[in-house]
Amino acid sequence: MFAKLKLRRARSLHGPSPTTTFGPKACIQKNPASIMHVQDPLSQRLTWNKPPLSVLIIKKIHECSVVQPFMDLVTWLVQEKRMVVYVEVSTLEDEMIADDSGFQPIKQKLNTFKEGTEDLSGRVDFIICLGGDGTLLWASSLFQGSVPPVMAFHMGSLGFLTPFEFDNFKSQVNHVLEGHAALTLRSRLKCVITDAECDSHINSIEKPKKIQVLNEVVIDRGPSPYLCHLDLYLEGRHVTSVQGDGLIVSTPTGSTAYAVAAGASMVHPNVPAIMVTPICPHSLSFRPIVVPAGVEIKVMVSPESRGSAWVSLDGRNRQEIKVGDSVRITTSEFPIPSICKLDQISDWFDSLAECLHWNVRRPQRAFNNNDGANGRVKDDSDCSIEA
Repeated sequence: MFAKLKLRRARSLHGPSPTTTFGPKACIQKNPASIMHVQDPLSQRLTWNKPPLSVLIIKKIHECSVVQPFMDLVTWLVQEKRMVVYVEVSTLEDEMIADDSGFQPIKQKLNTFKEGTEDLSGRVDFIICLGGDGTLLWASSLFQGSVPPVMAFHMGSLGFLTPFEFDNFKSQVNHVLEGHAALTLRSRLKCVITDAECDSHINSIEKPKKIQVLNEVVIDRGPSPYLCHLDLYLEGRHVTSVQGDGLIVSTPTGSTAYAVAAGASMVHPNVPAIMVTPICPHSLSFRPIVVPAGVEIKVMVSPESRGSAWVSLDGRNRQEIKVGDSVRITTSEFPIPSICKLDQISDWFDSLAECLHWNVRRPQRAFNNNDGANGRVKDDSDCSIEA
C-alpha cells in the first residue's frame, strides 16, 4: 500500500496581504497595535511619506454639469496648490472645455495621456474622480498594479462609491492633502482568461494577461438561446455545474452592483471574501455563496455545453469564450485605497440608505394603551362612556 502524499497549499485561505503603499508617496499610517499584518479597518488612515505633488483628474464624459466643476478644480490645483495635473486627452476635447477661452492658459499647463499608451504608475500621487461610480471603475482600470489614493466626488446618477459633495471641494481636498482621512481598502480580483489549448500547456510561450477588476467578473450566455453551462472549480476541486443565464464572481465592493440585483448579500468592503452568484439558475436550490478571499476560482465552459459563453470584466473587455476555455479568478494584492468622507462604517451605511433605500418602510405604530402592551388590543366593544 502506498501512503497518500499530503500536498501543501499554494495560497492562503485568508487572501494575499495587501500592499500598504499606494503610488509613489502614499501609504497607510503604521499602527503599533496591529497584530502581524492584520489591521483594524477603522485604524486604516491615510498618511504621506512626502507631500503629494501630482494628481490625476478623471471626469465623467458626456456630462455638461461636470464641466464647470472640472475647470474650477483644475484651475485651483494648478494656480493655488501648484500641483502637476494629469488629464485624459479625450477630456480636453470636450467642446465646452475646448471653446472656453478663459481656460486656455490653464489647459496649456496640463499633462495629458491616452489609455493604453502610457503608464501612470509612479507619476501620480493621488486621484480625484468627478462623476459617478463609473469614474472609480475607470480609475481602477488605468492602474493594473499599485493604485494611488482615490477621492471621489458625487456628480453622477447613483454615487454609491462617491461619498464627497463638490460644494466645499477646497477644504475637503486640503483635508486629504494634509493626511487627515480614513481609507477603505476595496479589494480587487485578479483575472486570467485562457483558452483550452493554453490551459493544457503549462509551458506556453505567451503568458495570459492578468486583469485587475474592482466590481465583478460576469460570465453569461450572451446572444445564445441555450442555457449557459459552466463548471465551477475552487482550489482545483470541481464544486458544481452552473446551468442558467450565467455566473457573477464579485468583490465585496461589487456585491452592491450586479450581484445584489441577482440576489446576493451586500457585503462590507472590508470583509475579505469573494461572492459567487448565479444569474437566473435553472435550479431551485442554487443560492449565492461567499468564499474566502484567498481561494482560486476557475470557471470553465463545460465540454457538455451547447454553445459558447461571454465574459466581461467590470462591464468592459467583453469577449467570447468557447467550450473548454476558462477564467481563473483570485483576490489581487493591489486594492483600491478609497478615501472616506467620514469613516468606513458610516460611509457604507449612508450609501445603502441614500442610494438603495435599504430597509425603508413605514414604522409600525406603537400601542396607545396598557392592554396593548400586555398583548391584548382593545376593540370598540371595550370602549364605554360612563354616565
